[in-house]
Amino acid sequence: MIWDKDHECMEREDLEELQLKRLQDTVKTAFDKVPYYNKKYSDANVFPEDIETLADIEKLPFITKDDLREAYPYGLIAVDMKEIKEVHSSSGTTGKPVVSGYTERDLDTWAETIARGLTMMGLGEDDIIQNTHGYGLFTGGFGVHYGSHKIGATIIPISTGQSSRQIEIMKDFQTTGLIVTPSYGIYLGDVAREDGIDLSEINIKAIGFGAEMWTEEMRQKIEEIYNTKAYNIYGLTELTGPGIGVECSQQSGLHIAEDFYYPEIIDPQTLKQLPAGEKGELVLTNLYREGMPVIRFRTKDITSINYDKCECGRTFARMSRITGRSDDMIKVKGVAVFPSQIEKALLKISNVEPHYIIIVTRPDVLDEIEVQVEVSANLFFDNLKEMKAIKNKIATSIQNELGIKVEVTLVKPKSLPRFQGKAKRVIDKRNLH
Repeated sequence: MIWDKDHECMEREDLEELQLKRLQDTVKTAFDKVPYYNKKYSDANVFPEDIETLADIEKLPFITKDDLREAYPYGLIAVDMKEIKEVHSSSGTTGKPVVSGYTERDLDTWAETIARGLTMMGLGEDDIIQNTHGYGLFTGGFGVHYGSHKIGATIIPISTGQSSRQIEIMKDFQTTGLIVTPSYGIYLGDVAREDGIDLSEINIKAIGFGAEMWTEEMRQKIEEIYNTKAYNIYGLTELTGPGIGVECSQQSGLHIAEDFYYPEIIDPQTLKQLPAGEKGELVLTNLYREGMPVIRFRTKDITSINYDKCECGRTFARMSRITGRSDDMIKVKGVAVFPSQIEKALLKISNVEPHYIIIVTRPDVLDEIEVQVEVSANLFFDNLKEMKAIKNKIATSIQNELGIKVEVTLVKPKSLPRFQGKAKRVIDKRNLH
């Protein structure tokens, strides 16, 4: 059990004093040790000594995924590479992926935030946690892994897939904590039912889920399947990984680890800060990261922040669940998908026009993607055999780019909409709000 009452229950005035000190240290480190920040801040005519209050954070320019890609792989590292003990990465979109570097202290901070979250869920040293999040360069698996060690729990690092095996392990290994994406948690319930197994009798006491958008109806369905509470987890590879925000027993918003992260909500059009309680784009800043401090990162996630003290006793701000994006990214099966990735895959195929739309549905519990693509006139009307070959080639190319399967539909020339301004490539029919 990890409940750091000295920090998690701090008075707001004391917390803001700590945040300011850490922000000042972080900005100075970034300016002094990272040439990328030095140039960015110098160009904006802002310097570490200009940060005298927390409100002064608005003087600093934002960081976006483009900045992180431009700095690929180690351009934002603030320490000697020998101090970086681990690297993780998000999937690439239009080119280079985002790389995240961690010192020993950073890994301990990451473990601490997840450990606090697992404690909020009621998990501790007597529990056995089955982690279905992917390991490897993806941050999901390892974050939960480190946090589980921190609370003294037993971890089953089963990762994704092997659904019948997952259920068998739950029963045989006496799993008490389950970490899943919402859609996979429901899917496992379906598989179990087909196998004649009632997951509500397995004695799982808490479920942690994240990595994709969900609805309260989905949460209720998960809680019904497993006969326990399900708690939301939020994180980003760019800022460290999962654990930035986790729900407590009240399930009324995710407590942001404000001693490690400074949150802002901005209007994505004006880029100005919005008052507490208003919905806008979440901006996050690392306050205690050695290896790769990320300052004022535009997450593109739409949420709101509540600063009222929670009934659980914690004073950290709470963010509402993510209900959308301020850009054209979608999350499907826990994977970030950008139209630009689809476009990149299509451009490798001949006889295909650069006109396409992406339709995302959830007919049952799992997401499905259909990509409608225009083909050249001579192909569409003349050659069914070649059309089938092109369709398979497109599907393979997209799967290689995204890492997930999609359904490809070839449509006749000029049948898809054209756009005067920003193209709207994604039609999301999942009703996740």
